[in-house]
Amino acid sequence: MITVSNLEKSFGNNRVLDYIDIRFPAGKISGLVGRNGAGKTTLFHCIAGIESYSGKIFADRPKHKNYLGYLTTSPYMISRITGREYIQFIANARGQNIDNIESKNIFSLPLERYGEHYSTGMKKKLALTAMLMLRNEYYLFDEPFSGVDLDSNIIIKAIIRKLKVLGKTVIISSHIYNTLTEVCDSIHLLDKGKIAQSVTSDDFNLLESMLEGDTVDELIDRLDLR
Repeated sequence: MITVSNLEKSFGNNRVLDYIDIRFPAGKISGLVGRNGAGKTTLFHCIAGIESYSGKIFADRPKHKNYLGYLTTSPYMISRITGREYIQFIANARGQNIDNIESKNIFSLPLERYGEHYSTGMKKKLALTAMLMLRNEYYLFDEPFSGVDLDSNIIIKAIIRKLKVLGKTVIISSHIYNTLTEVCDSIHLLDKGKIAQSVTSDDFNLLESMLEGDTVDELIDRLDLR
């Protein structure tokens, strides 16, 4: 479980996160939805310890960042190292050893190729593979389905569901609502730096209606389609 209490984050005069209070339970898949710029990635950065902030973030395990896997939207690849070396580098940074890398290469990535030459989707799959090879209790997925082919999306969804079964704390962000309803137990709407609404699976349709409102119809009407 990860609990966020009274979290505030500003960049200069721009308040990105406005005193957020939210709990992400273990054994559940929690979704974060919001428009681009709503603060989803910033919240993830705070949880992962990448950004400083005011407020509190605590988990049911001390030093939770040592047990946290974070799949960023666009994983950074160190130049001139292969996919295999990338996985080993990530493991070494956490003081862990990884055996049977080949058998765990479920996306059939060319591990002897330099990661900097991977496509966008391949980079994301490599970063995900490395993250899953570590012993984590908490998982942050920032737009995990973006830029990835259909078959890999199916695998990623199955992985996320398996992490839930294992009792892990899983948080997924997306600006596309439908990608979250397929896997999440709850979804939280982040709007203008605040948690504007939280719903469980029984009320996913209600939140979708709130998101659409009259805005979509109004935009379509402006096209004057004939």
